[in-house]
Amino acid sequence: MRKISARALAAMICVLALISPGAGQLGGSSSNPGPAASSASPLIVPGPPSAVYDGGSGAADAAPGLGLAPAVEPDIRRGNPDGVAAALADTSGAASAVAPTGMSAAPSAQEPPKPAAIPPLSATEADLAALSQSQTPSMQTQAGPAASAESLQSQALTTEALVRDDASAQISAVFNAVNTYRASFGLPAVKYHATVAAMAQEWSDSIASREVIEHRSSFWTDPRALSPTNGAGEVIAVRWDRDAAQLVEWWKGSPAHNAILKDPRFNVMGIGITFTDGNWQTTPNRYSMWGVVDFFGYGTLPAGTTASPGGSGALPVPAASVCDPLVRHMPPTAGLTAAAIKGPGDLVSVNSSGELLNRPSLGNRQFGAQQVIGSGFGAAKEVFVTDWERDGVFDVLAQWTDGRVTLHSGVAGGGFLPAVTLGQSGWAGMTLALGGWCANNRLPQLVALDGSGNLWLYLNRGKGDLTERTLMASGVSANRLAMVDYDADGFQDLLARQPDGNVRLYRGSGAPAPRAESRALVASGWTDVTSIRPLRDVTGLNSTGVALRRAGDTVQYWDLSIGTLATPSSVPGAWTGQRLAQ
Repeated sequence: MRKISARALAAMICVLALISPGAGQLGGSSSNPGPAASSASPLIVPGPPSAVYDGGSGAADAAPGLGLAPAVEPDIRRGNPDGVAAALADTSGAASAVAPTGMSAAPSAQEPPKPAAIPPLSATEADLAALSQSQTPSMQTQAGPAASAESLQSQALTTEALVRDDASAQISAVFNAVNTYRASFGLPAVKYHATVAAMAQEWSDSIASREVIEHRSSFWTDPRALSPTNGAGEVIAVRWDRDAAQLVEWWKGSPAHNAILKDPRFNVMGIGITFTDGNWQTTPNRYSMWGVVDFFGYGTLPAGTTASPGGSGALPVPAASVCDPLVRHMPPTAGLTAAAIKGPGDLVSVNSSGELLNRPSLGNRQFGAQQVIGSGFGAAKEVFVTDWERDGVFDVLAQWTDGRVTLHSGVAGGGFLPAVTLGQSGWAGMTLALGGWCANNRLPQLVALDGSGNLWLYLNRGKGDLTERTLMASGVSANRLAMVDYDADGFQDLLARQPDGNVRLYRGSGAPAPRAESRALVASGWTDVTSIRPLRDVTGLNSTGVALRRAGDTVQYWDLSIGTLATPSSVPGAWTGQRLAQ
């Protein structure tokens, strides 16, 4: 299913189902139809799942070989909110359905555009069984088609925008609303399972961090789905407020979504609720709550099924960790035209005289002429570029051969403030990486690998000492680290270059510890790499990649925007005697 920018819509509802013929054809209609109700039932497509839409009455020629009406895609262009009518039976009340508390429901220039239905996917029961045996579960979401030029002009959400507040009340509200609705039709209640909920929560976090409304089409083949034997379905919605019961009201108003809520075969669900720092009144088209519900049907309920959230199998409230922010940091807005480091794609290096040089990124893999932006870094073991204080201006963090770590805060008008010592001693033998490892903390964090193979995560206290830390992993073998979103899932990962030149991937999930999984080999032959610099916006807005300083005075750029290392390109320039900052 294609990726759709959530920024283009006021609110969206999304549905994916693997259902047998007849599912979704149940009688009855919602007593409170939502604005995204469609006039057509979901199409049942023989064969593997394929994308179809809640087609409106405007469907034209039949799809070849299927005898079915073709897909009708909703018009979801920003600035044309009423253009969704071709795929919606009724959009009246759309504004009131999502209007923030205390705001008028009457249309105005300040109100968000109306919502649009998202296409369902369908398959026969036989396909469900066949695909369960043949498909390999995929945990990786790759980037979809290029976003529109208009959406690229807006700043995308990141994992730093996730707010890790307790969502247990919202999860219970969705659970109770679904089962109250089913009871009104004489349908049995759907139970709860923590493993299924963990999968829904992971996907909710992922789409919220990437600000897209899309399904993970392999959710029903994921091991955490616990091998359903009687159908599967997924629904998604977003809101500006935290009134989770209203998510269910949205789904009730769309025939495709409504069919999943009322499917009598489903007997287990898992709910994921994610909060972000979106604020519609100050930042248009920013959502504050994302919801994902996965439904499954089992012949025998899997072990660990509970009657409701909060039982022994329910998701616990996460314990306090070093990732918890000390304060809330809003997105920075500083202008960097005069700053020493002008953007996240700049290449910073140290020459043989200890001068700090910057080559500003010009876009499209092009860089400007080198400029001297500092001096006195000849004794630095490593130099790192980061916005350590999250004030919108890029800083330099230096690791020194005498064991110190110092912060050189950037100034928007140019240059740096006098150095502040963050670590007094003992840092010379550490291998470091910097970045936004924690999903709920806008401040960057420092990851350090000691000589015993222990990987530590240090709490960022601004200009305070680096003292508080937590163990992330042990038994790590690496002599070079870099933090970057390798798999394009919205969470930072670690690239660990081993002494033999192989590079292992430690995938992050926004929590202190990397994911518990085997460490994939993602590159080899990197024995000559002396620096790995994560970069953004080099090939386009929000693109990701890494620059490598290699033997032969070579610097390469490797794009990572599709979730894997692409073919490298050389960065021209006189690199002799220069060390690349990381």
